[in-house]
Amino acid sequence: MPVGTPLIDNGGDVSAPSQVNARGMAPPFDQAVVVRAKVVPRMTAPSVLDTPGRPVVDVEPVFCRGGAVAPGCGSRRVRPLLPQEARTTALATTTATAHRRVVGRIGSRLGRTRRPPTATGDPTILRTTGSVPAVADRCLLSVHAHPDDEASKGASTVARYKSEGVRAVLVTCTGGEEGEILNPAMDRPEVRADLAAVRRQELERAAALIGYDELVLLGYRDSGMPDSEANARPDAFANADLDEAIGRLVAIIRRERPQVILTYGDDQQGYPHPDHLRVHDISLPAFELAGDPSYRPDLGEPFTPLKLYYSVWTRARVLAMHEKFVELGLESPFGEDWFTRPHHDDRVTTVIDIGPWYDVRLEALLAHATQVDPDSAFWFGLPRDIARTIHPVEEYILARSLVDTELPETDLFAGIEA
Repeated sequence: MPVGTPLIDNGGDVSAPSQVNARGMAPPFDQAVVVRAKVVPRMTAPSVLDTPGRPVVDVEPVFCRGGAVAPGCGSRRVRPLLPQEARTTALATTTATAHRRVVGRIGSRLGRTRRPPTATGDPTILRTTGSVPAVADRCLLSVHAHPDDEASKGASTVARYKSEGVRAVLVTCTGGEEGEILNPAMDRPEVRADLAAVRRQELERAAALIGYDELVLLGYRDSGMPDSEANARPDAFANADLDEAIGRLVAIIRRERPQVILTYGDDQQGYPHPDHLRVHDISLPAFELAGDPSYRPDLGEPFTPLKLYYSVWTRARVLAMHEKFVELGLESPFGEDWFTRPHHDDRVTTVIDIGPWYDVRLEALLAHATQVDPDSAFWFGLPRDIARTIHPVEEYILARSLVDTELPETDLFAGIEA
């Protein structure tokens, strides 16, 4: 049984939600935000859905607690799917708590009538190191919810691949307008009055430190937490029309042509922020649809990414840091709740050595001066020379692959020909 099991058929309507999903929210899809990103035409790549016999592979699963289907550890190979399976299969990993799945057959999942466009929230390119090449040798695209997420999740991994010549693109879905000011030194009236602009500047600095070639704001507003005033705003990411949010991401994928995409996982029980959930909701269908020539030809030439990963914080990482605090006689910032919350250690497929790039994460975090207190024990409580030796890796779950690869992996581009 492959991880990418056939999807629930809701008549081709990807936005048909369950009444209330197990993540605690009934995703709203009634607010239309239709904006097209500027597209740079590229060379056409054949779609995996239209190439008979092209290998499409999913990770062989193991069954985890509560009946969750997940990639486990151990050496094994991914298996090719038959072409007809490729047409009806996308990642829909089941978890112990049932999620609303991305639904429908690839060719018809977004077939319903689109709503008229509005003038709000255009995707915006904030920084770039130069013109986009016609075809990059290797490209890595990261999708994040808010400014500072790119620093706390995968920053050192991106820095490593950038040092190896990989083009790196960052998509930030919201402006982080609802973020709390956690650094007392930045809690000033002028900062609070223009927090969105301040956070955008912080994001640009962090992206530069990490080494991103291009930074794109997807154009939505921070949704805040469930039941908050911000969460009810029509321009909030959580309330945006799902089809249009997917389309915006597809346009970026077709323009940038990444072989690898990093995004958020299917099980976010530990921190079910509406925007983090939404990042997941748009990433999988965008991965599938970017290479489908029948989907939104106005968004650019089709391009099929090859691998999609979920970034994760493992319990092993937290435990190693906690034990070092205790060993040094320091107060650990990791309370009991850190060891009782759900974890994904048994699903990790890919471990990236980030030793020489460990400090990039910390410097990028410090660039987010409103969100990160430089005296925070959570991030900076251990001396750097010690911290960088404790868990010098970042871990990922291979959620979707169109290439043959051995698990476990130590390279996000494993199986992808140069």
